[in-house]
Amino acid sequence: MTDDSARPAPEGAESRWERRAEAPLAVASLLFLAAYAVRVLAHGLPPAWRAACLVLALAAWAVFAVDYAVRWRLSGQRLGFVRGHLLDTVVLALPLLRPLRVVRFYDAVQRHRARPRLALYARVMLYAGLSVLLLGFAGALAVYHQEHTAPGATIRTFGDAVWWTCATLATVGYGDVAPVTPLGRLVAVGLMGCGLALLGTVTGSFSSWLLQVFAREDGGRPPGGPGGAPPGAS
Repeated sequence: MTDDSARPAPEGAESRWERRAEAPLAVASLLFLAAYAVRVLAHGLPPAWRAACLVLALAAWAVFAVDYAVRWRLSGQRLGFVRGHLLDTVVLALPLLRPLRVVRFYDAVQRHRARPRLALYARVMLYAGLSVLLLGFAGALAVYHQEHTAPGATIRTFGDAVWWTCATLATVGYGDVAPVTPLGRLVAVGLMGCGLALLGTVTGSFSSWLLQVFAREDGGRPPGGPGGAPPGAS
């Protein structure tokens, strides 16, 4: 007689959809980033090619919108779905964050493995590093797009935008170049928040890893000698 309680719970319709949609959404994220990069950086691009890049970016956004609508419908919730999927809602509204779906796809691939290749702390730092690269590139494109033709702008080249993005994500803020347009400053606020969150994640994970290593080297004993008592204590 089999124990029904030991059987895994059946996969719901929403979970099946999310599993099947991860790869198409990751491809849509890369296509969106590529189309946006070509449209922003290729200044001599013929109008037909620029229009094709715009259509490709809009098609990628449509894929995100369809995925969001289907999952909202399958969940059977209304406002509860929005509250429980704030990141997906923000990604749908802000093009700057759509490339981060690539990191989510990589995480889904790792979770489907019987045993992840990397330890937890290494995975956290790897995901944070991938997020910084994708977010930094997208942020540099966005601020360059808004700034390079603005009157009085200090970000004139894509190299200036990359330098500014690195300083902003690292929360250094040298001040040698800075956005002057409203949309450019809005991008700056978003990058500052993301930079603080990512740096905090990496720092916390690295600190936890160091504590784990030191505890393992000490045999799990707290500092102060055997049994945790300070030296010389009776």
